[in-house]
Amino acid sequence: QVQLVESGGGLVQPGGSLRLSCTGSGRGFSDYAMSWYRQAPGKQRELVAIITSGGRAVYADPVKGRVTISRDNAKNTVLLQMNFLQSEDTAVYYCNANPGNYWGQGTQVTVAS
Repeated sequence: QVQLVESGGGLVQPGGSLRLSCTGSGRGFSDYAMSWYRQAPGKQRELVAIITSGGRAVYADPVKGRVTISRDNAKNTVLLQMNFLQSEDTAVYYCNANPGNYWGQGTQVTVAS
């Protein structure tokens, strides 16, 4: 079992950047595929990016080219670097670990001038 805690959200102006962090507790963090999802008000939760246990990254089309997911297994951490943020990126961002479908509590990202 793994517990996930996200941090790094906040208010940023359009065109700005944020780096989200997700730290996991428990054993075997390196064996999990880690993902970031987001949920905007009134919308379904959607995938942002995935990084496999082997380090391969896959991105959703709306963020491709603006977002980078990475992991540091020694620190049990997965990062989401987001650049050129737009108002459409405003959402609660969640960290997810699989297998097991574990979720963090989410961190709010608001893009506004």
